[in-house]
Amino acid sequence: MSKISVAVVGTGGVGRTLAVGLASKGYPVVIGTRDVAKATAAGGALADLAKAHAGIKVLPTQDAVKASSLVILAVPGAAALDTVKALKPVLSGKIVMDASNPIGSGAPSGGVLPFFTAPNSSLMGALQEAVPEAKFVKGFNSVGQQLMVDPELASKPTMFICGNDAGAKAVVSELAASLGFEADDVGPVQCAGPIEALCQLWVARGINHGFEPCAFKLVKKAA
Repeated sequence: MSKISVAVVGTGGVGRTLAVGLASKGYPVVIGTRDVAKATAAGGALADLAKAHAGIKVLPTQDAVKASSLVILAVPGAAALDTVKALKPVLSGKIVMDASNPIGSGAPSGGVLPFFTAPNSSLMGALQEAVPEAKFVKGFNSVGQQLMVDPELASKPTMFICGNDAGAKAVVSELAASLGFEADDVGPVQCAGPIEALCQLWVARGINHGFEPCAFKLVKKAA
């Protein structure tokens, strides 16, 4: 069965990690960037990736989104809303896996990252409200990029997801399985806030315990 086509929006560490990981699993991957020539030139954000992974295409962001069925939003949280608003004309009907977090400015307090979202709200909720025609699914925001592909841990970790569209969540669950995770569907978009807070928990533990390799695992009662 052919894999769904994926556009990665974001050229930072998370975007590059997921692009390479998914390409290695047989997904057609294209990375979107505002300036292809600059990003792929010597010293650019995608220069080494473009050379090492010929199967990954680099296109202008809107073209990348148009060419793909699933979009991974891997931009800094502060830029996420403006990014999806700019892409609104090409996001209709697309599955958008939101891997961003609402990390605010300022240093962590006691290891806890500041968030710019209000209590009982979420960044993904704002994104879904801004582009209701897209099918947003929260995912891959609660673990460090070094563990996003085939994590070597004592047991298979859980990737918590949420969103309003069951079909979109099924696609993201399959993607997560390809990368070595068991997806757990927490519920609708209102559940994005608690999932985003897992980023704070993961980072707080890392800051206070040396960032040993770890990820979240949902343990259920034995059948």
